Amino acid sequence: MDKQQIENLLQKIQNARTEMAKVIVGQEEVITQMLTAFFAGGHILLEGAPGLAKTLMVRTLAEVTDVQFDRIQFTPDLMPTDITGTEILKTNPETGQRFFEFVKGPLFTNILLADEINRTPPKTQAALLEAMQEKEVTYAGKNYKIKSPFFIAATQNPIEQAGTFPLPEAQLDRFLLYVKVGYPTEEEEQSILESTTGTTSTELKAQLSQEEVLQIQQLVREVFFEPELIQYVNRLVRQTRPEISEIDIIKNKVEWGRTGHYFDKPMLYCREDMQSRWKI
Repeated sequence: MDKQQIENLLQKIQNARTEMAKVIVGQEEVITQMLTAFFAGGHILLEGAPGLAKTLMVRTLAEVTDVQFDRIQFTPDLMPTDITGTEILKTNPETGQRFFEFVKGPLFTNILLADEINRTPPKTQAALLEAMQEKEVTYAGKNYKIKSPFFIAATQNPIEQAGTFPLPEAQLDRFLLYVKVGYPTEEEEQSILESTTGTTSTELKAQLSQEEVLQIQQLVREVFFEPELIQYVNRLVRQTRPEISEIDIIKNKVEWGRTGHYFDKPMLYCREDMQSRWKI
């Protein structure tokens, strides 16, 4: 990819941000984090109070990137097959022979909004694990690939704890970024009030095609890192492990260090209380 092509893609990313700003007032940092996770090929967990445009941001991202979008409302009675899909019995009209056919669920999309993900039990949450890591679903011994780009944006409400299920560490580890969505400024909130009391509606135009999104994701993978920087990151992660760490507080207080190079949520399990975490 030459310089001109890269500049064109960067301009289209900026155009997408401008288009999103027609609907989303403020939240520029959250949008930046969401685009970062999307173009890096990861997933994002958004946490914030109701009414802070978490759902709207994800839906708007799908509109400006011209990709397939699906939403799952996570509830306590949601089943794993409601996410992944299931097999149904069909009959061949010509031969009369019966056979099972896999009907894909909403997980087979480009951008998936997992709304209020912590309202469903861990059994159902686990239906996302393989897809988020391997980009495929295994059902009845068969593997079904999920087409790229594949991006899950999950939301959760931090204030209503009744009827919620904490996300297990394996689930949290699948998210590249964990972002807290805060309240808008006074000026932004005034603008929101003014825009929601009228009758006009905003129509968004796609600024990035599916192919261009894939090109950007490939470009991200080609970014060069100095070996010294990679070595520094590796040494920093290794120092969180009590067996080999040279830091006294890590040796004495930490039970388990980081098992992967993920600095979006650098949490360590402590010996005194396995629920508390030390931040590096």
